Amino acid sequence: MKKKILVHVCCGPCATSSILRLLEEGWEPVLYFSNSNIYPYGEEEKRYENALIVASHYNLRIIKGEYNHEEWREWVKGLEGEKEHGKRCNKCFRFNLLKAYEKAKEENIECFCTTLTVSRFKNSNTIFKEGEDLPGFEKIDFKKKNGFALSCTLSKELGLYRQNYCGCEFSLGEANAEEDI
Repeated sequence: MKKKILVHVCCGPCATSSILRLLEEGWEPVLYFSNSNIYPYGEEEKRYENALIVASHYNLRIIKGEYNHEEWREWVKGLEGEKEHGKRCNKCFRFNLLKAYEKAKEENIECFCTTLTVSRFKNSNTIFKEGEDLPGFEKIDFKKKNGFALSCTLSKELGLYRQNYCGCEFSLGEANAEEDI
């Protein structure tokens, strides 16, 4: 019998190969899109629409969490000036993992994980440290087994939107500054 796992989904592209791997390993994924860090709201909606495409492709249930950017801003208050991959990002990972943990408990799902680990731009061990004290957190590094490259291929096949920044207004500002160089 397959074991259910709640999967925090950051976006459609990251979900593709992560879900495929979970299915191949015998899990029964339930997707959870909760990303109050994403800015602006239109960007969050675009990423959710693409997560819906992936959920439909794999015929999986997806739950959309409440979008509350102000709550997230309060969570990372004082870290606005941090560079990408710094303390603000760690707090952001923790925020999203706590939301996934709470939703897993609410849904009576014993295990949860996040697609954030598939990105070559994120350190999986940093994400694992932010979630290791949460009961049911599965430390799955979706970069392994060629996960990032496969996510790129599957994203193209499904015609998914691929963003050029992590999600928050601070990473958007950094991405825009790099484009100006």
